Amino acid sequence: MRFTTTTITLETRKPVEIIDITEKIREAPAASGLTDGTLTILSRHSTAFVNINEKEDRLLEDMETFLKRIVPRDGNYLHNIAPVDGRDNAHAHLLGLFMNASESIPFSDGRLLLGTWQSVFFVELDGPRPRREVLLHIMGM
Repeated sequence: MRFTTTTITLETRKPVEIIDITEKIREAPAASGLTDGTLTILSRHSTAFVNINEKEDRLLEDMETFLKRIVPRDGNYLHNIAPVDGRDNAHAHLLGLFMNASESIPFSDGRLLLGTWQSVFFVELDGPRPRREVLLHIMGM
């Protein structure tokens, strides 16, 4: 069993943004020299997450609209009274209660075993941000 780790950096441009990172991670298992194992994808942030879902333009718009509706940015949140980093981002932290910081995907013959309609997304909830990081931890043989 071997392990490798790499990081993908992203820049986000919108307050809520869903970015398809499938192609950025698709080659990671083969590039690691491992043929079979598991790729774990981790967002290194408390206001941005990873998700596996279908990539379809109207669905992505629906997802953004849903996220903005379920926890509005302008809600009356105690965290925003004295935010640690000066950002009124309680809504992003609260949305994080419903999201995953990580996803694990098996791979075989160096290829991710995603389903036909599955893509991997980075979900920004507190943008725009000049630098976001996604950690790729690969373990296998």
